[in-house]
Amino acid sequence: MTDLAGLDWRVIGAEARPGAETMALDEVAAATAGQGGPATARVYQWSPSTLSLGYSQDPETVDWDYCEREGVDVVRRPTGGGAIYHDEFGDVSYSIVVPADAVPGDLMASYELLCRPVLEAFAAMGVEADFASEERPAVYEPACYLRPLHPAHDVVGPDGRKISGNAQYRRRDAVVQHGSLTFRRDADRHTAVFDADLDPDAFRDRVTAIEAHADGSREAAVATLTDTLTDWAGADPGSWTDDELDRAAALVDAKYGTDAWTRDGEDPT
Repeated sequence: MTDLAGLDWRVIGAEARPGAETMALDEVAAATAGQGGPATARVYQWSPSTLSLGYSQDPETVDWDYCEREGVDVVRRPTGGGAIYHDEFGDVSYSIVVPADAVPGDLMASYELLCRPVLEAFAAMGVEADFASEERPAVYEPACYLRPLHPAHDVVGPDGRKISGNAQYRRRDAVVQHGSLTFRRDADRHTAVFDADLDPDAFRDRVTAIEAHADGSREAAVATLTDTLTDWAGADPGSWTDDELDRAAALVDAKYGTDAWTRDGEDPT
């Protein structure tokens, strides 16, 4: 296994992009890392607010009329799990993309390694957070934040409620881990995007937010996460190349922005 500190890193911070472009850039970053380019850590905002579906998500679980009416974008992730509503203001997201031989093959050990800077960021914000130590039963399986808590990748706040969800997918030559940190919780919208009779109070009982446990603005939380990833990676600020942006745009047109991928889960590429 390669030492992460020995990798060539770049950190790309404070991006605001649509969901399809966000997922396309993760795929492009994986190709870059797998082909000997830099590993990437990035912090981003989903703009507009977006519902990201798990790889195997049934599209019938989505209230498409509500999403269209409320201007909520919908995209399918290449990672598994349930769907997550990424509020444009309330969500803070990150990705870490590394060569496959840089992390343990064991999934639990890999999550523990790549979630370290996330836990360090929570601590720097003044939020006591750690992996879930006990399971809680599912409220609604299609919703990531209402599925059973998993100690490998679900992070809870000091009151035991979920505050961050994290997921990985592995290519032959690269690993992508991305995750969502809840800065502000919007239970009504998070439950309304699903075609189900969900009680927002059940969501509030399961999910907490950074602002409930620490002072500070969203901008400060974004800066803290970016700084923590930068220190952890030992990297300078970086950026996408023009070629990567062109390839991401092509992936949006061919895959992530298509109904075949988003609604049917079929990879047209």
